[in-house]
Amino acid sequence: MAGNGPPPSPRKRRRNADTHAGAAVTVPAEPAESGPPLPYEETYRTQTRVWYRTWRESPQAAAFEATDWQRLHMLAPLVDAYWGEPRKDLFAEIRLNESLLGATHVDRLRARITIERPGAAQAQAPATGAGVSDLTARRRRLADGA
Repeated sequence: MAGNGPPPSPRKRRRNADTHAGAAVTVPAEPAESGPPLPYEETYRTQTRVWYRTWRESPQAAAFEATDWQRLHMLAPLVDAYWGEPRKDLFAEIRLNESLLGATHVDRLRARITIERPGAAQAQAPATGAGVSDLTARRRRLADGA
């Protein structure tokens, strides 16, 4: 038949294996204020202070190093200017920098940051006595046609 191509090789290897699998970071989900306070906080608008506080209380902030906090301090004047007069160029720069710090779910997936949610393992585990508990017995029943 046309379009099927050659049979798959039995010695096939995945050449694009994840080389950074050990670089994953797990952070606790509980918001705990971390990091330094915003320098000259009193000079910024309320929205900017709320923005910085949100970053300080975010789960990924537990993994921040001094350079990450420095980046947020450098970004604060841009955020403040954006709240004063919203401009696309300011928003683009803010979005880019926040993305590098893991602002969204996709950003955290790229950075291999996992947020450890309490009770998440319990919610994903099947309840005892419900569903299939013994896969070997289930496979045997399916193979026998019973």
